[in-house]
Amino acid sequence: MPLLQVIVLALVQGLTEFLPISSTAHLYLTSWLFGWQVEGLNFDIALHLGTLLAVLLYFAGDWVQIIAQSFGMRVKGDEELKHNRMLLWLLAIGTIPVGVAGLVFNKQAETTWRNPFVMGGMLIAVGVLMYLAENAGRQQRDLSSINLPDALTIGVAQALAVVPGTSRSGITITAGLFRNMTRESAARFSFLLSTPAIGAAAAKALYDMHKKGGLHGILTTDFLVGVAVSTITGCLVISWFLHYLRRSGLRPFVYYRIVFGIIVIALAFIRRPA
Repeated sequence: MPLLQVIVLALVQGLTEFLPISSTAHLYLTSWLFGWQVEGLNFDIALHLGTLLAVLLYFAGDWVQIIAQSFGMRVKGDEELKHNRMLLWLLAIGTIPVGVAGLVFNKQAETTWRNPFVMGGMLIAVGVLMYLAENAGRQQRDLSSINLPDALTIGVAQALAVVPGTSRSGITITAGLFRNMTRESAARFSFLLSTPAIGAAAAKALYDMHKKGGLHGILTTDFLVGVAVSTITGCLVISWFLHYLRRSGLRPFVYYRIVFGIIVIALAFIRRPA
């Protein structure tokens, strides 16, 4: 893969993975518009590792506190997390639905559902849901009040992210808003909940690579650049997005999703073979 293509796609991944606008749809459309071949398994691993490192690095302190508290240790840290010692187990329970959905629908997600009509439709549908959640949610609760119904609701929502165009962050933040969480708290829980799922996706990609002939030769320049660019970009986007949510709403992303979804579907019709 040419280095320019690696950098462009890694930037797209880092910019869109943590914003509620669907990284899958953006990666697909970018490759489609430029006439690039579908990314190989090596590059898929690089992108997954990059986004996993981004969320681990940014929330490293939170994860240390969450894990320590779950085993009864007293640690200094975030006040919201301090008042919810069950958060690790709630995150574990919330991860189960996406794990089941990934096992059951993995083939469809990688083949029949990965088309512009599905992606465009999901971009629009989740955008509408996001708009409704912005208006319906009271935005009164933070991470200290997360409970089992919250974890299950947001976990089931995350399972829908196996459908391309949904956006993991988009659908889980929307679910959090419907549960009356603040925007920032919904996003933080969304990113924490995504960590095991992204880690599992990276592990699966590594296993697939091992089955196809081993992992030797994987540490190429393209691979390392892809990991580095998506990691750095992902960290910057997480920081910016959480800061943005403290003072602004999701409506710009709603409008973007709907317009982008219409464009994706329109381009699919234009480029559809006669």
